Amino acid sequence: MPYPPPLRTPSGPRRRSLLASAAGAALLTGCSAGPDSGGSSGPSQTARARARAARDSRTLLERYDAVLAAHPGLAERLRPLRTQVAAHAAAFTDGASASAPVSASSSPAPVPATEKAALAGLAAAERSLADRRAKSLLEVPGETARLLASVAAAGATHAYLLTEAAK
Repeated sequence: MPYPPPLRTPSGPRRRSLLASAAGAALLTGCSAGPDSGGSSGPSQTARARARAARDSRTLLERYDAVLAAHPGLAERLRPLRTQVAAHAAAFTDGASASAPVSASSSPAPVPATEKAALAGLAAAERSLADRRAKSLLEVPGETARLLASVAAAGATHAYLLTEAAK
């Protein structure tokens, strides 16, 4: 006797597909480039990519802080994700020669009035950043590419979790 189909088909990417795509990206970049010290990319391009990634993570961190300040009821849900974003910024800053702070003129996007909209805004920011990082994998060598792949996968997972929380 066949099993009946599930009542509700979940929307968005499944956990397995997120992990499989992150693993595939890591394998491709691991096989295509050597360590950071060589290749046609050069150390200055690697340093610029790491500085840009650190700056993007700090900007995202500021956005989390703004949402937490406006919606303290989301603290329990957002604190673990915010902690990971802070760790990402630290990982990119480590060893980077140009760790420029976020400019004072840039301000985080305004926080939506409702918690649901604030979560959706954070999810969109995480998704956008994860997509940009995944696209930049081919521009950097070895370890930096692997770090970008890992953080992009984490960002995609954050976007998924935030999207589910906003429902």
